[in-house]
Amino acid sequence: MAIGGRILTWWEGAWHAGNIPVIRAADHVAWLGTQVFDGARLFDGVMPDLNLHCARLIRSAHALGMQTAITGAEIETIVRDGVARYPAGAELYIRPMMWACDGSSGLIDLDPASTAFSICIEELAMPPIEGFSLTVAPFCRPRQDMALTEAKAGSLYPNNGRIMAWARARGFNNALSLDVDGHVAETASTNVFLVRDGRVSTPVPNGCFLNGLTRQRVIGLLRDDGVEVCEGRLTVADFETADEIFCTGNIAKVMPVSRFQNRELGIGPVTRKARQLYLEFAHETGGQATGGYNLAKAG
Repeated sequence: MAIGGRILTWWEGAWHAGNIPVIRAADHVAWLGTQVFDGARLFDGVMPDLNLHCARLIRSAHALGMQTAITGAEIETIVRDGVARYPAGAELYIRPMMWACDGSSGLIDLDPASTAFSICIEELAMPPIEGFSLTVAPFCRPRQDMALTEAKAGSLYPNNGRIMAWARARGFNNALSLDVDGHVAETASTNVFLVRDGRVSTPVPNGCFLNGLTRQRVIGLLRDDGVEVCEGRLTVADFETADEIFCTGNIAKVMPVSRFQNRELGIGPVTRKARQLYLEFAHETGGQATGGYNLAKAG
């Protein structure tokens, strides 16, 4: 699925122009969904935490039982070569991925040695920071004993997709999803934060959603700047009484929520600070610092 403009695809050791076919009809992934991916960004000439995104792809593949013939550092080198083929000033979405081509003798479980690898780079402009609207979906996130939630796996995303579709059908851009115990997990596509009286709160990772790299980076940057950030069990009621809400993710990095349900929030000062701190980190370090909050244990 092409979501942006010009596309380059790394496949079988070379770059190819366009959205080329890389999966065959009988491949294991085509009918049993054994695929993992990651997403990184190029904007303003920087690629924040690219090394960590590439390393997480390897961890996701291992979580599904795949054998990997390439390292995160090698993936990063290939990505940088691909990005250099775009003009200066390009805004890109970078998506390395792995999948299983064959099953084992039992068919349903994959053959670890059949892992394939590709990278898709697409031109995709950073979205305008004008905020977006958020509601609450009736669909839950699975626990780690129900699905491979420790991986960034494509098979998890149909549930995310129906959450997004449900929200859009009701006039919202996105929606909060809950865990099976009724606590807020994240949105259909991002981690989520709330602000009350200058204090930031965000759902504590409990295994039912990824502890996102941008999420962790923003937490570390806010704390280093003296902002109190609490990770805990949050309910919809907590968001209903929030002064500000914002989200973190790969597409927009830090995005304010300007409307929650039917309540207008605008874009508050802590949200603006979070975005400013993230952009300063990206520009001052080239986005490749390895310190910060819990990044060694990134989900």
